[in-house]
Amino acid sequence: MPQSQSLPNQLPLLRQDIRLLGKALGDVIYDTDGADIFNIIERLRRSAVGYRRTGDQNELRALTADIPQLSLLDAHTVSRAFAYFLHLSNIAEDREQTRQRRQHSPDQTPGSLEYALALFAKQPEPEQLLSFLEQACIVPVLTAHPTEVQRQSTLALHQAIAALLPLLDQQATGHQPQLRHRLTALITTMWKTRMLRQHKLTVMDEIDNALAYYPHTFFQAIPQLYHDLDLLLHPAPSTARTALNLPPLRPLPTFLRMGSWIGGDRDGNPNVDANTLEQALLHQSSTALRHYLSEIKALGTELSLSESLAPASDALMALSAASQDQSPHRVDEPYRRACIHLYARVAATSQHLTGKSLAMHHTYAAPAYESPAALLADLQCIADSLQASHAGAVADLRLRNLMQAVSIFGFHLATLDLRQSSDVHERVLHELFLAAGVQFQGHAVQYSQLSEADRVALLRQELAETRPLVSPWLSYSDETEKELAILRYAAKARKQYGYRAIEQSIVSHTETLSDLLEVLVLQQETGLILPGLHDRDSSGLMVVPLFETIPDLQCGAAIMAAYLALPEVSARIRHAQDSVQEVMLGYSDSNKDGGYLCSNWSLYQTERELVEVFDQHHVRLRLFHGRGGSVGRGGGPSFDAILAQPAGTVNGLIRLTEQGEIIQGRYKNADVGRWHLEMLVAATLQASLNSSTDVENLHVGQYGAAMQFMSDAARDSYRALVYDTPGFNDYFFSATPIREIAGLNIGSRPSSRKASQTIEDLRAIPWGFSWAQCRLPITGWYGVGSAIQRYLDEGIAGGPRTQELRLQQLRDMAKDWPFFRTLLSNMEQVLAKTDLDIGEAYAQLCPDADLAQRIFGAIREEYQRCCTLFTLLTEHTLLEHDPALQAALTERFAYIDPLNHLQVELLRRLRQHPQEVATEEQEAIHITINGIAAGLRNSG
Repeated sequence: MPQSQSLPNQLPLLRQDIRLLGKALGDVIYDTDGADIFNIIERLRRSAVGYRRTGDQNELRALTADIPQLSLLDAHTVSRAFAYFLHLSNIAEDREQTRQRRQHSPDQTPGSLEYALALFAKQPEPEQLLSFLEQACIVPVLTAHPTEVQRQSTLALHQAIAALLPLLDQQATGHQPQLRHRLTALITTMWKTRMLRQHKLTVMDEIDNALAYYPHTFFQAIPQLYHDLDLLLHPAPSTARTALNLPPLRPLPTFLRMGSWIGGDRDGNPNVDANTLEQALLHQSSTALRHYLSEIKALGTELSLSESLAPASDALMALSAASQDQSPHRVDEPYRRACIHLYARVAATSQHLTGKSLAMHHTYAAPAYESPAALLADLQCIADSLQASHAGAVADLRLRNLMQAVSIFGFHLATLDLRQSSDVHERVLHELFLAAGVQFQGHAVQYSQLSEADRVALLRQELAETRPLVSPWLSYSDETEKELAILRYAAKARKQYGYRAIEQSIVSHTETLSDLLEVLVLQQETGLILPGLHDRDSSGLMVVPLFETIPDLQCGAAIMAAYLALPEVSARIRHAQDSVQEVMLGYSDSNKDGGYLCSNWSLYQTERELVEVFDQHHVRLRLFHGRGGSVGRGGGPSFDAILAQPAGTVNGLIRLTEQGEIIQGRYKNADVGRWHLEMLVAATLQASLNSSTDVENLHVGQYGAAMQFMSDAARDSYRALVYDTPGFNDYFFSATPIREIAGLNIGSRPSSRKASQTIEDLRAIPWGFSWAQCRLPITGWYGVGSAIQRYLDEGIAGGPRTQELRLQQLRDMAKDWPFFRTLLSNMEQVLAKTDLDIGEAYAQLCPDADLAQRIFGAIREEYQRCCTLFTLLTEHTLLEHDPALQAALTERFAYIDPLNHLQVELLRRLRQHPQEVATEEQEAIHITINGIAAGLRNSG
């Protein structure tokens, strides 16, 4: 917050940045809003910092006494001030992480490509790794799950401030006053920019928000990562390739590419339809083509080589001759003339695909490219010619990255998944069968009333039929028409943009084999699957089950065994899917269903069972991890999470969701984005090439029974609180800001699956978000302490016979088993962010004091039990091994605490007088939610 003193140079760099930004914000508040409010903010800040640093209860009492006295206007300003300080602190911390990464040698930094390669038999032969990458698939999938509370305007200012900070470090002190003035101007703009969205996001808003990350992050970071990997595999410079008889410059296999759900995920979102799917692909294609046009224009400026000094190949000369460029200045510059022709053809391609030329410069009519491969062939022609004329190094300036970009992004940019709930597919098919008068076993089909065995038999029968089930002469319900329209457009889009535009259809709430076969039938009825053909273009979308709840996970392997055993399915997988089948695992709903420990163990067991099933059917398993930002939704460091996967579950194939605030946190700029993507690749390589099934089986054999006992105990403890405690539903909706979170304009999707106020129907995201806001993130630890204590007290048959031996066993698990070690490590982060005092303040919002005491008392006891047993197992207290993080969190909490206390006060006013609360008070509550989320960083 505002600091009046000067900035001592001896402070650590992070502290210097925070002081600099905090003082600039304080000066802006003082100058724009006056001394009175500045002094109020400063008094609250000093009390909060004093309490966090010394534990002085007088400071806490001063803080909590001052906040109720704030007027609504002052509360609004105070909440903005602390929220924006936390925004600025995040910028400083991100910068510090970048500094720390650059201080370490890459080959000694876990998560770097160099470190990963060094682990594989002292670096494998390039051909060995290239062969592996040919079969690999690493895909971050951007989703619109509503946990990002920041507006794009605010995020753009964050980027501008972050870009300015390195300039302030430089020694050219003559420019310091101008740079400081620019910093003040940026922070003033931020302070005067509305923090909250006034209107709910539309699906189109979500599409455009995600696409905004491509120009400044993905288009730079991903091709550069490929480039760097290529240099590690082929260290000889480009100029030496011909002399050393090395293969010509070629793009690496596209093992890393992007995915998206935005515009295709209609599970519970009535706003997604065929039009949003069409617009999503249109906007994606436009983004890719604009990038190519910009890069080809720059490439033409760059390739000024003269024919007399760098003779071009015959193929390049033919490409140059196709240009209609009439300038006499470029007569002997064939590369530039070739680029002009490429520019014209890409402009024509954009006109063909998007209805707009997208060209920013004058061009001429030219034939459109029929595919990205055709554009890549022309770029390859340029690269081959440069190499042949001993100018191969020129390709490293821009051409190499452009070639790699075209191979990665194509004309579709990112693969867009479709997702729908299985119950919708069931209703649609029930209507179609009924309308068509289909007979099964001598009776008219009432699909929804059939047994599972009869459904499977009917669906398989339908897949073998060549006559249509859907009639153009019949009318269907709006829901059925909508689903058919989406699938019909998907078939059209694959022809327009290529099969990679849409490759998967994800089935939420997969509970039976018929849930998967239903999607195949619907694809056959809409032109995605052409009967009798098994090639990639004619076999439609891969049907991907999503196993979410604990019971679903437990049935997952059996469902997939039955699916893979069907001859018509195995033929599709073999011929159209390269013997790869994807399975998606849901972290959020399994956690909401059974709690943190049970969810993680159920996921782990399901993965191991799937590996066994897929091995038996000789099909490669690709897991799609539906991870969120918070630990309770599968969050935590991606690098550690991938390395902790069971042996055999990665094998170069992994997709994972990137959601909400995590997208901004990981991909805010090319530097941060590059580091995160590199960690994904490095972790996938390490998990694939350095995993041991024998070691995995040994760990499960030693510890699996104990883990199962604790999982059951943790589930029982969690469900006893959440689902079996009378009045828990009332407590949750009164003692957390769930209603206010639902009112934030942060997503196009409703917060509940149904119009009800029950935990069962509430989506997992607002469920976890609400607990994080009140600093009681039970989704990341509740039940674990009870489970460990029960195991220590009771043991299991065949296990260690004394409590002392059981404790030693758990300590060995925490040290030796990556799964259990990562589970405890992630839980440690959540325990460290828990605050019982603040949580109790929220509990007092519940009008039933006895109910509040009963439920909060259970939460408090379990938290204390978790902390005690965590220390007992790991032999260190929370964050004791990471004092820097501990100190950073202490400082951060000092600025989150006032927001929490202010939120409680505003919620109290709202709960007591709901009819009298003005829009401004609702807005102030939303600002506190924004600030707390920014401070916690991974609350969604």
